[in-house]
Amino acid sequence: MKASLLVILCPAKKVQAQFLAEQFSIPIVDGSHLAFAKPREIEGFVRSHVESNHSEPCFVFLLYKQGLALAQVAEDNLLSVRADFSSSTVNYRRQKGGGKGQMIAKAIGLNSTTAPHVYDATAGLGGDSFVLASLGCSVTMTERVPEVNALLADGLRVAHEWGSEKDQSLVAILKRMTLVESDAAEYMQTLEDAEKPEVVYLDPMFPQRTKSAQVKKEMQVFHQLIGTDSDADLLLQIAQESAQKRVVVKRPRIAPFLAGQEPNYILEGKSNRFDVYLSH
Repeated sequence: MKASLLVILCPAKKVQAQFLAEQFSIPIVDGSHLAFAKPREIEGFVRSHVESNHSEPCFVFLLYKQGLALAQVAEDNLLSVRADFSSSTVNYRRQKGGGKGQMIAKAIGLNSTTAPHVYDATAGLGGDSFVLASLGCSVTMTERVPEVNALLADGLRVAHEWGSEKDQSLVAILKRMTLVESDAAEYMQTLEDAEKPEVVYLDPMFPQRTKSAQVKKEMQVFHQLIGTDSDADLLLQIAQESAQKRVVVKRPRIAPFLAGQEPNYILEGKSNRFDVYLSH
């Protein structure tokens, strides 16, 4: 499933819109007159430019003044996601989120004297990478789905612009985050020994449970757009060959181990867990 349309909702974004439209070979619709419209008006406008007989949801880029979003246009709703590193919610989590006491920090081996170089092979919208970078780690990211990669790149750019004006500490965090446009397996297999990260972090998509509680909108959109990572078992093997110190796999708490391989140890929360595989 791919994005089929780009809607401009800010007159100043036309150059960026043209670049994205050419990159994804999709048409542009000018909705810049709706720059200050209510969400329902924007949804109505988007629906009027999307075929109404879709048996499955379709995807549309929305280019706002505040950045790029990807909307899933389904029969009964319109869900949109974007990579966000500078909103008040993100800033609050950065300041009050638990610091190095967080499970993810413990899982990658971060402590008072060590901030390892982490390779996030399945970066998504960069949330976990941002947490690790905010705790002092240098993080290299790849995201192989082109639409999600575009969201991530735009989110980093928007946050850097915002931080340059209002928060230099955010700029320092973003400088520790590097986005590489590549498939994770291909990227890891090209690394020389001296380039290999201390930690490889994997968060592969897990099949969505059909009768579970309402899944947060980001995951709903991702499941429709990406499906499942059918090569996750292979990715674990390549990651183990590439990590100097450990591979950390984020999983739903009830999920089976990747490749049926039991980790060296597990850190478990209410809904997720981190499987830690130490390098030998």
